[in-house]
Amino acid sequence: MASEVGFSLQTLASIVEGRIQGDPAMIINGLNTLNLAGRGELSFFANPRYIHQLSESGAAAILVSSDYAHLVKNSAVIVADPYLAFAKLTHHYDWRRPAQPGISPQAIVDPTAVVHESAQICANVVIEAGVKIGANVYIGPNSVIGSHSIVGDACRLEANVTLYPNVHLGERVLIHSASVLGADGFGFAKEQRQWVKICQLGGVRVGDDVEIGASVTIDRGALADTVIEKGVKLDNQIQIAHNVQIGEHTAIAGGTAVAGSTRIGKYCTIAGMSGITGHLEIADNTHITAMTLVSKSIDKAGAYSSGTGQEPHQQWKRNVVRFRQLDELAKRVRKLEQTLAEDNE
Repeated sequence: MASEVGFSLQTLASIVEGRIQGDPAMIINGLNTLNLAGRGELSFFANPRYIHQLSESGAAAILVSSDYAHLVKNSAVIVADPYLAFAKLTHHYDWRRPAQPGISPQAIVDPTAVVHESAQICANVVIEAGVKIGANVYIGPNSVIGSHSIVGDACRLEANVTLYPNVHLGERVLIHSASVLGADGFGFAKEQRQWVKICQLGGVRVGDDVEIGASVTIDRGALADTVIEKGVKLDNQIQIAHNVQIGEHTAIAGGTAVAGSTRIGKYCTIAGMSGITGHLEIADNTHITAMTLVSKSIDKAGAYSSGTGQEPHQQWKRNVVRFRQLDELAKRVRKLEQTLAEDNE
């Protein structure tokens, strides 16, 4: 997609430490896919599945590994990892503008709050007592920053983000719209046939360079804090319950729910629609595939699955029936084994 920003191919190649095959002086105005890229646009080739598009692409230049550079009809930037190079270059074409210093006259800022002069506070933002807003922060329209919260330098909160009281963000945290950090955890004690609420007295701590997708909910701790460590990436529509701890650089895909007091290690990947029950320990470098239910702790790194893959509907129905018969079949097998053992005596 073209933008108002343009860089020479030489400049872009220098950013990703690439070697140019073609015209280093050409201006690249945007990035696009192999099949849609055209004049003035840069694309990338990282998946052999699309090799048929490589030689046919109208892209002005393509990020490509040395093994495939000979197939590029126009210019190429030869790099070790085209997808990583593409990721780095997207930052130079991002639609987000840097924070424009100033506080909208429609914002409400408590007199005890400290807002850095370089921060941008948009219309209808509410900043409560004792809040600290760091340098180059962007707070989008209609967002609410609860009392005694801290928003570190270079954070960006898009429109309609809510931080309850006592939520601390590190530096360069990006939170997308409609996410809520610090709502009450789901804590209740049973009294006869009624529930007694347990007031949630902890907070939320988020490390540096965390990204939180749209409509994510991260509950505050019951006593201690819920903790999201540095570099964690959370997709849209994820539920993180009270007192959960997520280790550095773990990535969790959309629709996943993590129950209270579970500790997830560093460098984990958790695919979409997974469920993790409470009070578990998940080892570093664990990889959980889509729709997996994790109901016991994982103490050894590896890949874990429990969801069933798709199959033709009629076959799926037959397998459901067989699944319901497993217990009876297991009893019959045990009985046969006992009979065979007795016959061999």
